[in-house]
Amino acid sequence: MLLKNLQGGQLRFGEGRISGYIAVTLAALSLLGVLAFHFPEYLTTPELRAAYDVELIRMIMFIALIISGSLGLLNFVRNTNKRAGLVAWSLITIAIALGGHRVEVSDFEQSSAYLGLDWFILDLLGSTLIFIFIEKIIPHRKQAILRPEWQTDLHHFFVNHLIVGFVLLAANQFVSNAFGWAVERGSQEWVQNFSWFSQLLLVLLVADLVQYALHRVYHEVPFFWRFHAIHHSAKTMDWLAGSRQHIAELTLTRCGVLAPIFILGFDKSVIDAYIIIVGFQAVLNHTNAQIKFGWLKYIIVTPQFHHWHHSSDKAAIDRNYAAHFAFIDYLFGTAVRGQNEWPEAYGVVGDYVPEGWIKQQAFPLKVKS
Repeated sequence: MLLKNLQGGQLRFGEGRISGYIAVTLAALSLLGVLAFHFPEYLTTPELRAAYDVELIRMIMFIALIISGSLGLLNFVRNTNKRAGLVAWSLITIAIALGGHRVEVSDFEQSSAYLGLDWFILDLLGSTLIFIFIEKIIPHRKQAILRPEWQTDLHHFFVNHLIVGFVLLAANQFVSNAFGWAVERGSQEWVQNFSWFSQLLLVLLVADLVQYALHRVYHEVPFFWRFHAIHHSAKTMDWLAGSRQHIAELTLTRCGVLAPIFILGFDKSVIDAYIIIVGFQAVLNHTNAQIKFGWLKYIIVTPQFHHWHHSSDKAAIDRNYAAHFAFIDYLFGTAVRGQNEWPEAYGVVGDYVPEGWIKQQAFPLKVKS
């Protein structure tokens, strides 16, 4: 595999490998972007598509193709192993042959089922640019960008982002059918009379209370732990580790959290802000970053707080369930107390979960206890 020799290794400037891998990444994302332009009704997310400027995306794609081509050429010049440059230029050639950044998008009818390819591209670009930078500037532990297990986590990231359309469609359909009876106009008007910021705090609190309850079920009921153990099987923490999640758990959590949001009728702009915060905090809390929050660590969930949740240390088992507000765990007596700032080890006690996306999706169905 192209990046096999980098697993657990270090990237050094001047060898040509950094330029090669950046070139491949940008070329691959550009090709995916071209495909999204060709089939927007099937490959793009309606809500996200309405939020970004298509011409700006075209410009970004054009710049990415230029950078990718230049870095691919640099890889040929500086690196004795020219495979990355060759792959990058092959992807660029295909992207340009399919129209590149100039692909015209005609009027189309949105498909009810779609893949969130645009969400995957933008989130991967944003996450790598922001969180890899943070992890390198203020790391908690010294570790390679492409640390052990990164390939499995990247597969989770790719699949979970692509199926976002299916998951949201299924969750919305389930919630509207199962909880439509609970919608009461008076309570929704009461919520909508709150200020925008008050609604945002309330939606975060309501969602976190539901998620806290579900999270405890995942840990304390053996059947559900089979699925949640996938998320805890990562033995190295960084921005990508949070993507490791079984599809069944992902869908169940979305349905559980959406139910009270649907019933209470929060303003759409509040829900949009909530989604952004959820996405950012979920990645941030898994990062390998030494960020000091002071007394706020008792109020909000921080990387340090959530790292303890992933620890295999005895004191951390079934602790620190909250996703947004740490005070929830302190109120319910499930917060880790009296320990060092950071845990020593991560992963599932006994390390019995297999590596690989396919094996992990099948794992809960094979486990008997």
